[in-house]
Amino acid sequence: MKRWLPFAITAVLAVWILGALRVPKDKSGSFAINQFGSLPVVANGRFQPLDSLARNSLLQLREKQRLNLEPWKEWWQKPKMISAIEWLMEMTMNQQVADTRPVFRIDHPDLKALLALPMDANAAQQTDAKHFSWNQITPKLRELQEQMKRAAKVESSKRNPFEQAVMRLGNGVGLYMRLQNTLEPQNARDWNAELDNYLAAIEPGRTAAIAENAGKPYDKAALEKLMHDLQRFDTMLALEMPEDPDAPKLPLTIPPPESSPNGSKLWDRTAAVLMDIARGRPEPFGVRAYAKMSSAYVKEDVSGFNSALADYRSALSADYQPQLRKVKNEQLFNFFEPFYRGMVVCVLGGLLAIGYWFVPATGDYLRRAAVWLAALTFVVLTTGLIYRMALEGRPPVTNLYSSALFIGWGAIALGLVLETFWKNSIGVVISCVCGFICLIIAHHLALTGDTMEMMRAVLDTNFWLATHVVIVTLGYASTFVAGFLAIVYIVRGFFTTGLDGGTAKSIGKMVYGIICFATLFSFVGTVLGGIWADQSWGRFWGWDAKENGALIIVLWNALILHARWGGIVRERGLINLAIFGNVVTSWSWFGVNMLGIGLHSYGFMDQAFKWLMGFVLSQIVLICFGCMPLRKWKSFSHLPDTSATPPSGKAAPQPA
Repeated sequence: MKRWLPFAITAVLAVWILGALRVPKDKSGSFAINQFGSLPVVANGRFQPLDSLARNSLLQLREKQRLNLEPWKEWWQKPKMISAIEWLMEMTMNQQVADTRPVFRIDHPDLKALLALPMDANAAQQTDAKHFSWNQITPKLRELQEQMKRAAKVESSKRNPFEQAVMRLGNGVGLYMRLQNTLEPQNARDWNAELDNYLAAIEPGRTAAIAENAGKPYDKAALEKLMHDLQRFDTMLALEMPEDPDAPKLPLTIPPPESSPNGSKLWDRTAAVLMDIARGRPEPFGVRAYAKMSSAYVKEDVSGFNSALADYRSALSADYQPQLRKVKNEQLFNFFEPFYRGMVVCVLGGLLAIGYWFVPATGDYLRRAAVWLAALTFVVLTTGLIYRMALEGRPPVTNLYSSALFIGWGAIALGLVLETFWKNSIGVVISCVCGFICLIIAHHLALTGDTMEMMRAVLDTNFWLATHVVIVTLGYASTFVAGFLAIVYIVRGFFTTGLDGGTAKSIGKMVYGIICFATLFSFVGTVLGGIWADQSWGRFWGWDAKENGALIIVLWNALILHARWGGIVRERGLINLAIFGNVVTSWSWFGVNMLGIGLHSYGFMDQAFKWLMGFVLSQIVLICFGCMPLRKWKSFSHLPDTSATPPSGKAAPQPA
């Protein structure tokens, strides 16, 4: 039974992963929700499905890709859930219902007090005191706006937690209002009928306006009707194009009319199109299609909605077949969720690998199962990275989010290589721990918006850029792997009795080998970055913050090797230096972005600073443990002195 256990566990998880590699079919007799989610829009400089817009928006508001309509219920009570695209359909076509959904996450007690929101969970009052609806926030919207103005005057790095919470909620409110004006004016009741009324009012209103300007008698009612509609659309346009240049812009949802010349087939926003129709622009077919879908959705006319949706997709297929295929593939990627599923497998593999350390004599099946699961995680992440590359048409690292994925992928690969040489479960533990940490980091980075958003133009091209970023990121990954191997050494040696002399020696060899690998890749990657900078910016080196960070990693790895070769440090000294390499690499990866300066500055997040400082502090604490005399280590406390021989018969590691 134990012999087949690794295969059985891996097979079950593989089936679970492969089962997600499809877009669920819409139920017969219901709204074609997933078909609607596959409609293309242009956002962040690329075609993407409405499904991606919905998921990214809900992540920013609620930090989840599904909406719990009854958050006050526990999971075993089976609260009602809807998908992100169902929520977006409500947001854009049935806003009265959407305004009742608990979509805003608010945790700060002072902010809840400002908005007069419930402070404690109460199932009877149907609140979990964390998630709130638009209707609950609007009575105190003016107070929120005043606090936002005050917080906006404070430098982002100096805002207190309350001010940060205010700005996050304010940005969420802005996103919410813009989404509700994506396809139609806010609070439209029957948009298809209202659109007909607007089109019918254009000519009489225009005639009345001309007569008024000429000082002649005019139809005041016709002019007022047209002006009322134009004011609604002008409000939409103001929301779609916020004053803050860093605020997310709403997507271009309307394809050009069929009569547009080939050279001017540019997609546009609904509000801009509606304003242009009054100036004589032909009505694009997309406006009418969405209007029909909206009215049918509000009236719960399933056949009418699905028919309008099918007609719109048919009209798009004539000129946008490549775009339709691309957004369909991205929608499939959204349902596949390779990085989430890889993270789940990673956790299970890590638990099995750690379990092997407690029963190494009889539990080799645990180690083999962990190796198989780590290999499955590697395959899933590789598939996900290749899929992302195909969707973006770019190398695997294009932003901070993708760098976290790639570092996790590289760490898993290196750990598996180590496990092939030292079959002691240490390599697979490193694979799973490093992979899990990087995937968690990527998950939190995804909360900021579209993860496939392209870099700024100057960072978005050139063969040298692609090779530089990939190789230097592998340098990051390998330095982290060496550091986490060193952490295993200290944790097992200082806190447990599970580190014998032989295991300590093997970990030391692993760290040394990985440091050699990291030095090579970080150095080559930095040189390639200089070649790219010379071609793109006209200089090989400019002492940019990111360049300095990369150089520091090279110098630190070189310092470790020279200290080892020169006999300045021995095994434990190597271990402690490798752990400090985690500090150096985390600063070069995340810290320099927080400075907000330099041509490489991207991916800044206020929340990340405290986590970075916490990580640095944890590494310093581990180094302090690593410097303790060996007699204080649990693994060697039973020995009479540090030169004694452990029970394994191998020489004990010597102090630095």
